[in-house]
This record gives sequence, C-alpha cells and structure tokens, in this order.
Amino acid sequence: MSAGCVTTERLNRAATTKGQTRAGVVLPALPDDLRRQEAHAPVVEGQPVISILARERQALNRANARQGRTVEFYDDLTRRYGARP
Repeated sequence: MSAGCVTTERLNRAATTKGQTRAGVVLPALPDDLRRQEAHAPVVEGQPVISILARERQALNRANARQGRTVEFYDDLTRRYGARP
C-alpha cells in the first residue's frame, strides 16, 4: 500500500468520525406522562382527615410510579446510547 493510500484512508476515517460526532444522537421524546406534576388531594371542609390522607397517599403512589417510569426511560437511553460521562 502506498503512502498516498494510507493518508487518504486516514483522512476518510477522520472525516467519518467527525461527521458522526457532529450528527449527534437523536434522542426519543420524553413521554408526556413523565412531565406531569401530581396535585395534592383536595381538602374539603367537613371531610374526615383520614379520607384526605388516603387520597394524598394515592397521589404520592402515582407520583412515585411516574418517577420509576422516568428512571426506566433514562436507563433505557443509557443502555442504547452509551453510559453517562
């Protein structure tokens, strides 16, 4: 192989690497559900405190489940596109 071929091959590899780096990675959109905030349970005057607490716990369970889905989404991204820096 001549020196000219080696140089051309190296330039082609460098250009390919540069192009791939500039292209970046197109990440999937974050599911809308993962952006939603969970509201507190409404406090209704005259309602037993235990029922308000039960609804608040349900809201917390929904928020925790959503946070778990967020972690799964992120972990899937790192598996597909490489580890965090």
